[in-house]
Amino acid sequence: MLKPFFKEGVVEAGCDEAGRGCLAGSVYAAAVILPPDYSNERLNDSKQLTERQRYKLREEIERDALAWAVGIVTAEEIDKINILRASILAMHRALDQLYLRPQHIIVDGNRFLPYKEPQSTEKSSFVPYQTVVKGDGKYLSIAAASILAKTYRDDYMKGLAAEYPQYDWASNKGYPTARHREAIKKYGISPYHRKTFNLLGDTQLELPFEDF
Repeated sequence: MLKPFFKEGVVEAGCDEAGRGCLAGSVYAAAVILPPDYSNERLNDSKQLTERQRYKLREEIERDALAWAVGIVTAEEIDKINILRASILAMHRALDQLYLRPQHIIVDGNRFLPYKEPQSTEKSSFVPYQTVVKGDGKYLSIAAASILAKTYRDDYMKGLAAEYPQYDWASNKGYPTARHREAIKKYGISPYHRKTFNLLGDTQLELPFEDF
């Protein structure tokens, strides 16, 4: 059973991203604030759910959440700032859009950068946060964010697949499958490919070096 919150008695937003390990497309992130007494036994890490379950839960999350939002960072931006920073930026962009302002943030993973309230110049305006390794399998709000980020990114990649069917994005969603890499070898790259990534899988590192 996933926990309803990390810090009791505050407005807490859960954040997660989708598409970090892809070779193509934007990285998506979501921020979700759930009611403090929220319960949903079906809610879980998006990777543990079927596609049908994710889309059904998306409807429930959007209906039940006190606030939710999705942030996007493009492949071009990823190549400029690296995927770690881009993933965090996508989370910040999601947080920026919340009409209910969080007093605490919990983030899936072990890396994050301090988030400041939009348009604020005061140092005290940074929102306290906690990173949680495998948090999408531990906290409801992070699990909800993982589902929104995943489903909205899947919708986006299905749209790109209609424009570039040769890469099989409708199926692989931009991840480094053998068929995807074979298509890159045959057709070259699209405007949506991340040029700083190991697109052909012919070097030791799968992802470019990530740091702040």
